[in-house]
Amino acid sequence: MSDAPDLSTALHLAEPALATGPVVDALVRLRVPAPAFALRPVLPGRIVQGPAAPVTHLGSVDVILEIIGEAPPGAVLVVDNGGRDDEACVGDLLALEAHRAGLAGIVIDGFHRDTAQLVEIGIPVFSRGAFPRGPVRIPPAAPAMRTATIGGTTIRPGDTIVADDDGVVVVAAEHAEDALPLAARIQATEQAQADRMRAGSSLREQLAFDEYLALRAENPGYSLRDHLAARGGAIET
Repeated sequence: MSDAPDLSTALHLAEPALATGPVVDALVRLRVPAPAFALRPVLPGRIVQGPAAPVTHLGSVDVILEIIGEAPPGAVLVVDNGGRDDEACVGDLLALEAHRAGLAGIVIDGFHRDTAQLVEIGIPVFSRGAFPRGPVRIPPAAPAMRTATIGGTTIRPGDTIVADDDGVVVVAAEHAEDALPLAARIQATEQAQADRMRAGSSLREQLAFDEYLALRAENPGYSLRDHLAARGGAIET
């Protein structure tokens, strides 16, 4: 169905692509909000990262088309449909339009439809699930609302969206400069640990876990985080 090039993996990913887990860990370590949402991918195995292009859906596609037209290539369209389970607010035509505009992905607080066509188009879509009926309500005529609120978190242009098979994470613009490099370091450390495990070094060996247990026996308040910090932070848990 799509006659557009596959831009979705070329325009939005950091090098290397950040998974949601390390991003949340970085936000938690910085003691800042770490909003995450259990939205499911239509195309498993994809990682999406890019600036948010948020919009509140009022029942008509015009506001979504308006935001697609404004969004820069590599942005992630975020559609706030209030989590409604009685309609799908994004289908194949909107997805194809977003794909052809070079957007990196679509996040929906609500339902999508035309699943087979979305798979064919190839743009990553994250939603609460599939539902066949589109909107039937009559919306008021109004300019596009350029924010989206999901689970009490308001997403604004300039925030960063990271999404993968585990769900969707929002990094507020004011935290991105600190959080994203820290997430990259956490991810690289975890990958190095996994590589060493595959080469034969167990996680317990890398953690010097027997040493930790001995120290904890002497000092019951000694935590694993204390132990890792004392060893230079080259291990993640």
